Amino acid sequence: METLFKKYLKGDTTLWVVFIFLCILSVIEMYSASSTLAYKASSQIAPVLRHVGFLTGGVLIAFFVHMIPYKYIRIISYVGLFISVILLIFVLFRGHSENDAARWLVIGGVQFQPSELAKLSVIIVAADLISRIRDNSKDEWIYFRNTIIMLITVCGLILLENFSTAFILFTVVFIMMFIGRIPLKYLGSMAAILVVSLFIGYGAVKAIPENSMPHAFKRAYTWVARIERHSDKKDKTSKYVINDKNRQEVYGQIAIARGGIFGVMPGNSVERDYLPQAYSDFIYSIIVEEMGLIGGILVIILYLILLFRAGRIATNCSSVFPAILVIGLSLMIVIQTYVNMSVATSLIPVTGQPLPLISRGGTSILITCIYFGIILGITRQIKEESLDEAPFVAQEDVLPVVELESL
Repeated sequence: METLFKKYLKGDTTLWVVFIFLCILSVIEMYSASSTLAYKASSQIAPVLRHVGFLTGGVLIAFFVHMIPYKYIRIISYVGLFISVILLIFVLFRGHSENDAARWLVIGGVQFQPSELAKLSVIIVAADLISRIRDNSKDEWIYFRNTIIMLITVCGLILLENFSTAFILFTVVFIMMFIGRIPLKYLGSMAAILVVSLFIGYGAVKAIPENSMPHAFKRAYTWVARIERHSDKKDKTSKYVINDKNRQEVYGQIAIARGGIFGVMPGNSVERDYLPQAYSDFIYSIIVEEMGLIGGILVIILYLILLFRAGRIATNCSSVFPAILVIGLSLMIVIQTYVNMSVATSLIPVTGQPLPLISRGGTSILITCIYFGIILGITRQIKEESLDEAPFVAQEDVLPVVELESL
């Protein structure tokens, strides 16, 4: 195993182990949680085979991406950003709708979410612009302005159909700027504008009747209804009544309650047959039902290890761009993870965010694998640079310590 990692799977060994464990867990839980899909397909194995196919493709993509120097990733991201904007505009007019949201494009029989490519491109470009601000303090306003224009454009296009994704992306880039030590006067202005915009948007939804609202903004009524339904605690009996509006939340809670400490073991879930989106948005409920509280905590720990290792990697980078990029990519995975888990445990309203690398989905799995590939590629370069600088020093399978004083 050690020879395999050193010869083929270069980069941080801990991250490779986390990545592989998440893929294995994904296959196990998808096989269990996809019972309704198996019934529709008249095949018990077809849904999980599709999932394994995407995971296999994702692993191969991660392997090839982790061999690409990040300086090329930096260049390619601008092309990806341009393509993303075009696709996001196109999806507003010709998007394929599921669950009352037009988030998908179907080209040549292949269905994908342009917002996933947009998230990846924005994070990389934002890391590049932030690094330029750090390296060219006299032009910081120009690069900050460009970052804001990019962020407002992409988040604005995503926002029309997917509020949670736009909000998470904005939050991740904001944290990247904070870690990159962008002046607080700029960050304060960003935060103030965001808060004011949310209040204005909420007021507009409450004041304007739905039938008078332009079609492009009608999705906002769904968001407000979910927030109000989640926060309404006046009717104590409503939580015991299952209807179309609360079906996901209630069955998700039942699944978690059935899990107890040790769970009912993989393959023995009952709520998978009643819980809508058990294989997607609410797969964490099925994980807890089958693996119990212990299994649920172990999954959380896997993602926390990713975040911890990302912090270590960032402090060992020799320049600003890879450090900020690693932080941004890991934050996107981890924040999306805990949004998904919070929905499954009824801490926040339903958002439609999948559990990265575990939930069913083609685009999400492939893009998440690219996240891992880029992070692993940066750790590979750190090791190679360390070997070049100290060729006669014995190297351990750990990250070298190269302080980044500019962060």
